[in-house]
Amino acid sequence: MAAQACEGGVFDGLPYTLCSFDPAQTEIRIYHREPSGEPFGSFDSLVRQLWRERHYLIVAMNGGMYHQDLSPVGLFVEHGLERQPISTKSGWGNFHLLPNGVFWLKDGRAGVTETFRYLKERRSADYATQSGPMLVIDGAIHPRFLPDSDSLKIRNGIGVDADGTVHMVISEMPVRFYDFARLFRDRLGCRNALYLDGTISSLYAADSGRRDHLFPLGPIIAVIGTVLQ
Repeated sequence: MAAQACEGGVFDGLPYTLCSFDPAQTEIRIYHREPSGEPFGSFDSLVRQLWRERHYLIVAMNGGMYHQDLSPVGLFVEHGLERQPISTKSGWGNFHLLPNGVFWLKDGRAGVTETFRYLKERRSADYATQSGPMLVIDGAIHPRFLPDSDSLKIRNGIGVDADGTVHMVISEMPVRFYDFARLFRDRLGCRNALYLDGTISSLYAADSGRRDHLFPLGPIIAVIGTVLQ
């Protein structure tokens, strides 16, 4: 198998599952809709479609905020095509707890970039998903996060370290934003990291048999392999 397995870890007494991949050596994509146009909505639906295409799912997690109809709240790029434009408007909820940002993939590289910087850089991507808030921005924890906050949730997020390794993380118990951000910065060495969601946070890990079935899913970040002929 081309990708390393997810593993459990503890940081500051809090348990997490961490999945790390080199985007130059593994195929990472972001999915949303089936060929029929309907959202996949679940890992199982994605597994079936990948198998039809002679691929298999290694690891996956929910990949950004979405509306009730499962459509992305912000930017969504698939196969180099912009399916949903980037959002810079204000609003309520975690997505609009600015700054928010974009996780992107391009030619075997990956990154997490704050939304307005992403626009300024006129970045093109093979795959991209917008979510929020940013957990870590240029090495600084999001200014709205409080170390003594009483908001505790299961959370998942994504970051890219200085070597270009992609880190996909889900907490195994309810945690604060602040503690979650510190994990990415201080344990994983990510100068930029992005929150993907809370409460609905879900993980698929083929090697361990984990297949979370909590809520219907919008965008899905997936690490895939190819079935050998």
